[in-house]
Amino acid sequence: MDAIDVIRAKRDGAELTPEQIDFAVDAYTRGTIADEQMSALAMAILLNGMTRPEVARWTEAMIRSGERMDWSALDRPTTDKHSTGGVGDKITLPLAPLVAACGAAVPQLSGRGLGHTGGTLDKLESIPGWRASLSNEEMLDVLTEAGAVVCAAGTGLAPADRKLYALRDVTGTVESIPLIASSIMSKKIAEGTGALVLDVKVGSGAFMKTAADARELAETMVAIGTDHGLRTVALLTAMDRPLGNAVGNAVEVAESVEVLAGGGPSDVVELTVTLAREMLAAAGITDRDPADALADGTAMDVWRRMITAQGGDPDAPLPSAAETHQVIAPSTGVLTRLDAYGVGVAAWRLGAGRARKEDPVSFGAGVICHAKPGEKVTQGQPLLTLHADDASRFDRALEALDGAYEIGSDTSVTGLQPLVIDRIS
Repeated sequence: MDAIDVIRAKRDGAELTPEQIDFAVDAYTRGTIADEQMSALAMAILLNGMTRPEVARWTEAMIRSGERMDWSALDRPTTDKHSTGGVGDKITLPLAPLVAACGAAVPQLSGRGLGHTGGTLDKLESIPGWRASLSNEEMLDVLTEAGAVVCAAGTGLAPADRKLYALRDVTGTVESIPLIASSIMSKKIAEGTGALVLDVKVGSGAFMKTAADARELAETMVAIGTDHGLRTVALLTAMDRPLGNAVGNAVEVAESVEVLAGGGPSDVVELTVTLAREMLAAAGITDRDPADALADGTAMDVWRRMITAQGGDPDAPLPSAAETHQVIAPSTGVLTRLDAYGVGVAAWRLGAGRARKEDPVSFGAGVICHAKPGEKVTQGQPLLTLHADDASRFDRALEALDGAYEIGSDTSVTGLQPLVIDRIS
């Protein structure tokens, strides 16, 4: 088979055959298709799309490029969650131990942040001693001991996706929904979980800015999961404002611990419990209410075991930034808008995020939001507190926040999305 024939077929709008897809993915992974040829094919896919059978086969080819994990040795069903990412999205931290406390096993492979969106591994690595890199055997040990594990994906998991994603990142083809969906789902299916709940973010702080685009992505991923025999459901959730009050790394860990202790911001608690119920239902567990596991402390017990099993000290003080700066409310009224993207970029510029994958992050940097949209504020009160290791970062962070919040006199706030917008199964 010839790469040029495959490129021409998709360029001209044809549906690729299973043989063409298998050839393209395998040959690119082995290096017999050049980067420029795969770039051309990715652009043709971006422009012309893929049918459901094409996406399913593309995903399967990427799964077959590496290993497929197996959790059959566990004595409980497995279930997992994937978020498309946002600002203040710390949900995995309280969610994984909460679901484990209710009787499921959660083998969660997570990533690092890039740009204005935070990464779960960056947050957890702010805990002294905690390790992100585990072997498959170590993952099984932690799952057996704690019921949940959150770690980095190994190099053997869907290597075709790793290579293709790096290429898409530099060729303007990241936005292709079939390629986004197959990238996410190839790793999740290869991960070996028995059920999957997708949290697809919508709004300024999310990758998908509109509900229509988010719904298309969610429907595509649910179809891939269904076609591969994986019980899959998706929720569209709001990312027009930050999730919770803390945006950063260590500050988000601290807020997650508050949730596990029975407190924390109401939106974080609501989304955590909602996703937990979906994960447990997908795993066939219906006799435990996750809200009870937060209230009685069992979820906190699992958190402590999970962190300890990965080398972390759950009692150790978290890193804190050397410098702080407060953004003060200029008037009295109601906070009518707090833009997730502006807050996310501010946290990034303070040091909580990275511009390149190899960049370090500051564990103590970030933003604390003292008011949520719809709440009353008084002139002179703190709206936001910025945390950074270097005070010279404040000016650029403040530029990102210019126009990111509004205070009005009307007590009713219009235009805010509901926290959970839709459910797709």
